[in-house]
Amino acid sequence: MLVRHWFLTLSWAGERMTVMEGANRSLMWHGMFLFLLGLLTGFVEQRFANVRMGLAAHLEGVMNGTFLVAVGAVWTEVRLARTAKAVAYWTALYGTYANWAMTALAAIFATSTLSPITGASQSAQPWQEAVVTIGLLSVGVAIVAFAVLMLWGLRRARYTLPTVTIITWPRIHRG
Repeated sequence: MLVRHWFLTLSWAGERMTVMEGANRSLMWHGMFLFLLGLLTGFVEQRFANVRMGLAAHLEGVMNGTFLVAVGAVWTEVRLARTAKAVAYWTALYGTYANWAMTALAAIFATSTLSPITGASQSAQPWQEAVVTIGLLSVGVAIVAFAVLMLWGLRRARYTLPTVTIITWPRIHRG
């Protein structure tokens, strides 16, 4: 039996169920979509209040999209418990999309607290600075957590000796 959903494929093989089989394809799709968002951001970067941050938002979209495609390519090699793998999946999506969105928001608001070089001579309302700061800090936490989970899931499997089965011929007892 096979059940498909936009990001999830459930398949039963005997008693065993494999979850998130299609997550690698979903990550690649999101990567290409975020890549497209980055390209489109590049078309309008001159319209942002802070043009330098507009360029940064364009690059974040393109780079984070490429990153998600790469993660999708290795996703089947990640060995984590089901819950940890789901956390890694959603953390990757949150971290990459929020990174692009918060950088674009920083370009719209012309914030400068976390980006003094690209935000030089810019000023935004305190609430705008707070929104962007909290958003970018949450992105940092999410991406670091994702990186730790991925490193753990891609670690080298312990080497186990192959099982050797010795077959003996039955002895014939003669009387």
